[in-house]
Amino acid sequence: MPGKLRATNISKLTEQVYDVLIVGGGINGAVAAAALAGRGVKVALIDREDFASGVSSNSSNLAWGGIKYLESHEYLLVNKLCKSRNKLMRAYPSTVKEIRFFTTIQKGFRFWSFFVYLGALLYWIMGRFATAAPRYNTAGDIKRREPIVNTSNAAGGLEYSDCYLYDNDARFVFNFIRTALDYGCIAANYVESVACRRAGELWVTTARDQESGREFTIRSRVMINACGPWADAYNQMVGEKTEYHHLFSKGIHLIVDRLTDNRRVLTFFASDGRLFFLIPMGRRTCIGTTDTQVENPEVGVTEADRDFVLDNVNALLDLEKPLTRDDVIAERVGVRPLAVSGKGGKADWVQLSRKHVIEQSEHHRQLTIFGGKLTDCLNVGDEVVERVAAMGVIVPYPENRWYGEPGPDTRREFMLQAKLMNLDAMTAPISSEPLSERFWRRYGAAAFILLERIRADKREADLLIENAEYTRGEIELAARREMITRLEDFMRRRSKIELVLRRDEIEGAPGLHEACAIFFGDKAEEKLREYFDG
Repeated sequence: MPGKLRATNISKLTEQVYDVLIVGGGINGAVAAAALAGRGVKVALIDREDFASGVSSNSSNLAWGGIKYLESHEYLLVNKLCKSRNKLMRAYPSTVKEIRFFTTIQKGFRFWSFFVYLGALLYWIMGRFATAAPRYNTAGDIKRREPIVNTSNAAGGLEYSDCYLYDNDARFVFNFIRTALDYGCIAANYVESVACRRAGELWVTTARDQESGREFTIRSRVMINACGPWADAYNQMVGEKTEYHHLFSKGIHLIVDRLTDNRRVLTFFASDGRLFFLIPMGRRTCIGTTDTQVENPEVGVTEADRDFVLDNVNALLDLEKPLTRDDVIAERVGVRPLAVSGKGGKADWVQLSRKHVIEQSEHHRQLTIFGGKLTDCLNVGDEVVERVAAMGVIVPYPENRWYGEPGPDTRREFMLQAKLMNLDAMTAPISSEPLSERFWRRYGAAAFILLERIRADKREADLLIENAEYTRGEIELAARREMITRLEDFMRRRSKIELVLRRDEIEGAPGLHEACAIFFGDKAEEKLREYFDG
């Protein structure tokens, strides 16, 4: 039944007193829920929009150790982020993958190119040699190995390793939500906290279902504000004062057709001195980013933003034809929430790091998570559990490992079953990888469900939406397990279809109507119109 998971969870939100209510389903809220639920705490989570619908679906899709913070001498932060990156690599080997960053340094840059290479060596050492070693490149080496790079003003360059998310950031975040659900967390998207008050030792939160308009009450012993850029506004609404608050830096990315067949990140320093990436995204390339201070987290892509990215990429590459706005397939925009203490914060806001801060209310059992980034997410989850336990909440299974892919034995069993049924022979020609690898990475142990369905009916392995790597079986699995409330939830966040297909390709996809019928039943046409009219 379409929507059953969400409807069931909303009804359960009122049925008991939860140990913890988490408000916000971005990366911070998702890992907090997974960590707490995975260690036996009774958790509820709500988000006024979809999970990962804000900052967490507009990143560069990188899990990196923060090499740029070497310039500001934040060595402890770099050390911590490198350890976090390595931990993610070990825990999610199918998702968090090493990739080479092919970097060009222009003449007149603030550092000599070989000095930057020495910095990359230090970064590699601080990363405990978990990745391939850096390599220095002359301008000639750069042109020979990556002809698309404009080397007319290049002093030299280097190549070093970091990590990226194979699918996309929002999918990575949702998998933590799914993990939390598997451990008994009651989570629901499109549920807004509209009021919150103390009643004795409890938090009483008035929530509104954004789909039906119905309001109801959620009771909890602890409340966690994981609203990301909206954390300050939420604290103001509930009357909580904090030492920390956020400054906002807007960043955008433009997605275009693939510019180079080499599967590595092309790295430059843009005209404003910031790192500038061309990141592989299957048949597309993701270009960015910008860094613009803004006062409000509600942001959009401006003409100036587009021109900045396009002007820089056209100057930095030798393209047969300059990129124009007509070449842009999709855009991503979001704000980086930067945690600062006091009223003013640092004057040089560009130098602020993305480190997270978890602040506890002076008088109440309430936590606010400030800042943070994908790379450091596992530490956020563990720290939240420690803080909640310190507030008197019993954590029944404090040693349970709440994150990571299923173990190697489970993976071997899945791959054996897939091989015995000749699954990979059913992979569509346009697919970038075998079905077995894709199913395992996206769904983990739940991928066994797909094998069972395909054994029963081989049509379950057919691509449902042309040029998008999603089979009929995956759509059916998502309808049951991934709380697809609006079509955008699937097209933009559970998948990256909206990021890699042009609007006319999506509108003309014959399988889209069937996918909507699977997701929404008799509301399929209404949801389809809502998506295209939105």
